Amino acid sequence: LPVRLTCVCVRACAGVVVAAALLVLGCASSGATARPLVGAAAAKQPLQTSRPYNIAHRGSNGELPEETAAAYMRAVDEGADFIEADIVATKDGHLVCFHDVTLDDTTDVADHKEFAARRRTLQVQWANVTGYFITDFTLAELKTLRVKQRWSFRDKSHDGISPIITFDEFIDIALNAKRVVGIYPEMKSPVFINQHVKWADGKKYEDKFIATLKKYGYGGKYMTKRWTERPVFIQSFAPTSLIYAADLTDSPKVFLIDDVTVRTEDTDQSYEEITSDEYLDYMREYVVGIGPWKDTVVPPTRDNTLTTPTDMVAMAHARGLQVHPYTYRNENRFLHYNFRQDPYAEYDYWLNDVGVDGLFTDFPASLRRFQDWTAAKN
Repeated sequence: LPVRLTCVCVRACAGVVVAAALLVLGCASSGATARPLVGAAAAKQPLQTSRPYNIAHRGSNGELPEETAAAYMRAVDEGADFIEADIVATKDGHLVCFHDVTLDDTTDVADHKEFAARRRTLQVQWANVTGYFITDFTLAELKTLRVKQRWSFRDKSHDGISPIITFDEFIDIALNAKRVVGIYPEMKSPVFINQHVKWADGKKYEDKFIATLKKYGYGGKYMTKRWTERPVFIQSFAPTSLIYAADLTDSPKVFLIDDVTVRTEDTDQSYEEITSDEYLDYMREYVVGIGPWKDTVVPPTRDNTLTTPTDMVAMAHARGLQVHPYTYRNENRFLHYNFRQDPYAEYDYWLNDVGVDGLFTDFPASLRRFQDWTAAKN
């Protein structure tokens, strides 16, 4: 899709229009009663809940630059059940969709001479990081930047077109889709954000995150009527943020799990420690699922073949927790040799052999086609 900025803007503006049922009053002299106009808005096709969820990781970012309006709208068009976003904060307290706390890898910030002095070194999750930190920029300044593809081997023809979008703009894309599309926002790097962004009202990043969801009507426990009308999963790698958010909303939450050797940013525990039976018994009071890195569920060998799966999925399912692993990228360089360069073989393995409840994918069209194809065969 050779998206141009003007095309994106036109589609985004058009998407803001919300269809409403209008009434036409008949003339009093004719005695006609009020009736709806022909073509009034029909009920949206509901979210599918009969098979594992297709979660568009940062939008359809295998095709278009991640976390952009174009990538999210493409994912909706391709049949994603949920569109996923990482939410961080700007210097002036706005919430935006962006994965890293630095702008270097996926924007043209280095080309903006006016920002050259902003580059510095800070500690991020136990390591020193040097770059242009998003928390040093206002929303207005970020809007002057343009997003680029993260991976050099992917299509670069859309670089320099799309701006960074806000959390509100992301939600607007989901709510104005022609069918019910869920959102899957992440409370990203909450410790770092709370250290470097302060709100005048004394609220924390997590408060602002949940308040934004509530503003648009998100809430309700998993699979209730309210939830199915506006589906959302709130995710985070920080268990304390999920526990804090549990006092603010009953929306379902998912505990993200990194490599078992990595330490959490908030509790300084290894993910191996906090995926124990005891810890999962504790966390299940606050979350409906876990989102593990796929290599944590089924570790590969050094020669890129899979070993025996861990008991992580079984442990989660025994506690009534869903499992939504990340990330499925389709390209040969990301496929383990077991799958013979066939992404459908990988989907089949994870959905049918491992038995997970959803997949984060960079290519939502591919996953949808696999699920449609296998459903047609059954």
